[in-house]
Amino acid sequence: MKLSIIIPTFNEESYLPHLLESIKRQDFSDYEVIVADAGSEDSTRDIAQEWGCKVVEGGLPSVGRNRGTEASSGKYLLFLDSDVILTRDYLELCLDEFEKRDLGIAITQIAPLSDSFLNKITHDFANFFMKRVENIKPHGAGCYGIITTRKLHNEVEGFDEDLDFGEDTDYIERIGAISQFKVLRSPKLLVSTRRVQEEGLRNVAFKYAKSTFYQFRGKQITAEDLDYTFGHPDQKRILYSVCGEGMGHAIRGRVLLNHLTKNNEVHIFASDRAYDYLAAHFDNVYEIGGFNTVYEDNTVQNTKTFIKGMKDLPGDLKNSLRLMYSVAKAVKPQIIISDFEFYSNLLSKILRVPLISLDNMHVLTQAELDVPKKYRTDRIAAESVVRSFIQLPTVSIITSYFYPPLKHPNKTKYFPPVLRDAIMELEPHNGEHVLVYQTSDSNWRLLDILKEFDDEFIVYGFHREGRDENLLFKPFNEDDFFRDLSQARAVISNGGFTLISEALYLGKPVLSVPVKKQFEQTLNALYLDRLGYGEFHEDLERDDIENFLSHLEKYRKNIQLGFKHDHNQSILDELDHLIDKYA
Repeated sequence: MKLSIIIPTFNEESYLPHLLESIKRQDFSDYEVIVADAGSEDSTRDIAQEWGCKVVEGGLPSVGRNRGTEASSGKYLLFLDSDVILTRDYLELCLDEFEKRDLGIAITQIAPLSDSFLNKITHDFANFFMKRVENIKPHGAGCYGIITTRKLHNEVEGFDEDLDFGEDTDYIERIGAISQFKVLRSPKLLVSTRRVQEEGLRNVAFKYAKSTFYQFRGKQITAEDLDYTFGHPDQKRILYSVCGEGMGHAIRGRVLLNHLTKNNEVHIFASDRAYDYLAAHFDNVYEIGGFNTVYEDNTVQNTKTFIKGMKDLPGDLKNSLRLMYSVAKAVKPQIIISDFEFYSNLLSKILRVPLISLDNMHVLTQAELDVPKKYRTDRIAAESVVRSFIQLPTVSIITSYFYPPLKHPNKTKYFPPVLRDAIMELEPHNGEHVLVYQTSDSNWRLLDILKEFDDEFIVYGFHREGRDENLLFKPFNEDDFFRDLSQARAVISNGGFTLISEALYLGKPVLSVPVKKQFEQTLNALYLDRLGYGEFHEDLERDDIENFLSHLEKYRKNIQLGFKHDHNQSILDELDHLIDKYA
């Protein structure tokens, strides 16, 4: 046996499978895995055995590493923490560089399992620092991968089991004194940021800086000296989860999260485009799986959507819920907020944590709707989806521009649509063009009709750029889109809630052609028409557009009289109240 991988554990069921899976994916195969467990109360031992690991009794990390070594047979020893993941070809690169450089002990560079800019910068700095001081003093405070030889391990009599902190650096220093120490350049470990999530970047950085200062002065430091217990700041702890279908949920989420993150510790989960959008603006954003609708010819394809969802569900459910549970286990959230996101609903039931449902979708299930009978099938299907996504929330918050009577007003409240500051800061006027926006790029017939007009149409959402007769296609850019929206005469869109809300705030009449068989969009369009804010058409003809454009002034007056907004203040106050009440 060439390599023995030794992993000390204690209640690591949420992390260990990811590490073991990354080990199994390696092309290098001449290894064994020993898990030294310190009496886990969860399924850590069962997981290790299922993956074919040798399980021995552990204790503190130093004790576990020594017991693991005693049970191992490899020439080389690789010590890993349980919350890391090996990058591609890690084992081969690690051993190859270690042997070619004739090293006695080495540590691995690290990269965070996080898209947070601050996390990336701090880990890059840690790598830079370790490489800069490798020739001055063997060092490894907070390192996650140590490789050495069995011979040298035995020569220094292993890890010092009397140390409760800094045992890794002490071990590296003692072996480095009788052999060559380096930081490996080729392999990298992906490491969990759970300590940062639990205690905050500033506290963790301070403790490691303090420990490094002591160790460079040749002094030992204890866990008690560092107050090395990972608690939480004096803030409410919130998990906030966002549906990734379309961009409306993410846009609303960003507005509310800008407020919530000021005074609370918030961890964010999102899928697809919502994840990319939110990860660019917040720390502690995690990517999960999500459900996506299949469109063809501006129509929802229910069968294809169902098949795709069922195909992806087993893997998404396992991976997403495991990730969310592992973060929740570390963070210990006091409240969960879900913007129509499925897995957070399950998590709230597992953890028995209060759940706030916050979206525009629940008007389908919580309100007494007046809808034509011909939509009955679509309505039943949509209500079933909404009920399956969120069950029995503690409180439901519905954002809406129409307010049909509520079935349970004691547990459900309406609030005006959540709008971005960038929208509310615009100074709208009525220009010459009509803005056209489609989230589905399959409505090609609409484009043919628009070409029959002399009017200028600025078109977003078709993944095209450039001019085609009177149609100016643009890729999505927030600044351009806001300007075009604020200066438009009117808007032609599907039934998406966010754009309709933003258009109404700016006083723009809306001609809505909802995606067929997507009842939520149909409902938005129905009430838009009834309120006199614009028109609803299932299929557009030239005459429909001409009629709409000829009545814009009437629709503008109705919007001015009927659409009310309070700059998001009431919903922000309500969230603060609910967090104080239930957290």
